[in-house]
Amino acid sequence: MAFDGVWKVEKSENYDKFMEIMGINIVKRKLGAHDNLKLTIKQEGNKFTIQENSNFRNIEIVFTLGVNFDYSLADGTELNGTWDMKGTQLVGSFTRKDNGKKLDALREIVGDEMIQTYTYEGVIAKRFFKKA
Repeated sequence: MAFDGVWKVEKSENYDKFMEIMGINIVKRKLGAHDNLKLTIKQEGNKFTIQENSNFRNIEIVFTLGVNFDYSLADGTELNGTWDMKGTQLVGSFTRKDNGKKLDALREIVGDEMIQTYTYEGVIAKRFFKKA
């Protein structure tokens, strides 16, 4: 249950390039870089409930480890995929519905941070969260 809690984004690495390769226009990329994303994560066994709050939207995501589900990014990109637990890491494997390309995500706790890593088309970006 290490992921349980409220996590606020502190900084990002290569996030603009990641958004660009995802096809997000420059205006949305500039806004996305300052989204003030906050994640409230609650784990109950294999079930996760995540409240995602940002300057652009507030949504609740509920998923069960290993079970496919649909998800839309803040820019409207629709995905289908799963989150799985591998050791102490949450590993996400998603496919874009519009072009069939793969988006990988990884959440891990390192010290007092949660690091979220995205990989798409060979571009790797990281977002660093601190517990609020």
